[in-house]
Amino acid sequence: MDSDVRWVEWAVVGSDIGPLMLAATGEGLVSVVFHADDAVRERALRRLTGQLGAELVEDASGRLAEPIRRLDGYFAGALTDFGLPLDWSLTSGFNRQVLRELASGVPYGTVVGYGELAERVGQPGAAQAVGAAMGSNPLPVVVPCHRVVERDGGIGGFGGGLETKRRLLALEGVLPQPLF
Repeated sequence: MDSDVRWVEWAVVGSDIGPLMLAATGEGLVSVVFHADDAVRERALRRLTGQLGAELVEDASGRLAEPIRRLDGYFAGALTDFGLPLDWSLTSGFNRQVLRELASGVPYGTVVGYGELAERVGQPGAAQAVGAAMGSNPLPVVVPCHRVVERDGGIGGFGGGLETKRRLLALEGVLPQPLF
């Protein structure tokens, strides 16, 4: 690979919540995409090319081996902290601040309200903006936006779908496991 070109490696992996597309740069994991069927994958790859100005290659150097191993551990219930290097280049400003706080300050098996997360980043009253940050999260599951819930106990929204959010929260012991 040409050293002057930024490369993004990608792969689609199976998980308990359906196929996930993972992408990584030399800095770390940059993207996780839910429901990565062919059409979703193609849209995600075009978006990554445009946003990062990078060449895409399907898992050529093994850069994704560790993220895949850790996701497998998470879904097996054996891993509670991903501890992966992350590339934050797909987010900025307030959204990046909120997502970094979420990643470091809301551990496995816990939840936080949108308003509380806004307060943690010094923006009380910005609960709706926190919701927008969750919706723009380029690294769901690893940066656990599924752990953000409504103040009244409601589950809130989720880009991967509410059933996916319920399954992730059940895996972490926050909700009971679904019967079916």
